[in-house]
Amino acid sequence: MLIRNGHIIDPSNALDTIADIRITDGIIRRIGEKIEPEEQEEIISADGCVISPGLVDTHVHFRDPGFTEKEDILTGAAAAIAGGFTTVVMMANTKPAVSTPAILEANLKKGASTGIHILQAATVTRDLKGTELTDMPALKAAGAAGFTDDGIPIMNESLLREAMKICADLDMPISLHEEDPAFIASAGVNKGNVSEALGLGGAEALAEEVMVARDLAIAEETGAKVVIQHVSSGKSVQLIREAKKRGVNVHAEATPHHFTLTEEAVLKYGTNARMNPPLRTEKDRLEIIRGLMDGTIDLIATDHAPHTAEEKARPFAQAPSGIIGLETALPLAVTVLYKGGYLSLSEIIEKMSMNPAKLYGLGRPGIRTGAPAELVIFAPDEKYTVTSFRSKASNAPFTGWELYGKIRYTICGNMICRL
Repeated sequence: MLIRNGHIIDPSNALDTIADIRITDGIIRRIGEKIEPEEQEEIISADGCVISPGLVDTHVHFRDPGFTEKEDILTGAAAAIAGGFTTVVMMANTKPAVSTPAILEANLKKGASTGIHILQAATVTRDLKGTELTDMPALKAAGAAGFTDDGIPIMNESLLREAMKICADLDMPISLHEEDPAFIASAGVNKGNVSEALGLGGAEALAEEVMVARDLAIAEETGAKVVIQHVSSGKSVQLIREAKKRGVNVHAEATPHHFTLTEEAVLKYGTNARMNPPLRTEKDRLEIIRGLMDGTIDLIATDHAPHTAEEKARPFAQAPSGIIGLETALPLAVTVLYKGGYLSLSEIIEKMSMNPAKLYGLGRPGIRTGAPAELVIFAPDEKYTVTSFRSKASNAPFTGWELYGKIRYTICGNMICRL
């Protein structure tokens, strides 16, 4: 295969150039200008397109085992490929939860057949109950990528402190869902004008902020590599910024929905804009973008959360929280952050590929001769309309939206998906 005349952007190798790429047997063999095609070599035109390292999502829910009517590893991987992702980290809140090596290894075996890299996080506490730690060294030995009780906050401070100490010793990331139930009258919608209009108590931003402050303090004391998941509050961004200045080993995720939408979306999209933590105010959204701009937030992650149409058709207070995000993440980043003048394409790729790969110690060489071909080819100036999804689910507010950043190809070794 010869990819011709693409704009190669790879911040990990300081690449920002127009060139051709030759791939043979899943390996990048040559990078240069005007490479002459070989006999019977497939030619791909990348005119007007960016070629970047394959994207890495640190936060997906593939619902396997236990909830495969929503999504499974194969359909989740198909959604990832359609979104330009060649590596994803699955969350552990399945049924049963990924609290033992046996469940972890079964999921990794399923993931190995997808053509991309499917990593699995294990739970911090056994069966997500928040009372007893899992055997974290054994789970690391079995292939766990990191640890998280995502979906449920860890309320026991001493238990969390012990978990962070173990993660520091293991050099493994621990990812935290930051919502204190004491400040949540009803989940899925920000406490404010919109929650009042719906007759719901809502979830205060304070629910996130007090947990972030607490966990940054514990992270500072233990030296653990901590990830603050799906940041929704501007004050949380400020807390993380200050902690980074003190040298705390903290990383932070922003989801595309949190840097794109506000609480007003709940009035328009109903349960397809219900999520935990909820969409908040325009001020919060802009603070999240500011955090992306100055590096306080170093990861863009989807929190891809599939649900069935029947579940999302319930009244708002009874419906599950979460939306799918893999297939629209890069186009939303291009549309909102790049076209909006906030981030360069290189900075977006850094937060969607280089930084998450570094966080999880993937050792990816990026785009260079001799490296495995893990690439996404997308057209940043091409508009398209979101009409359908490869995911088993379709619970998202973005159907019908016109977005820039049409994804043309995802390549992972010998797996080539034309989109």
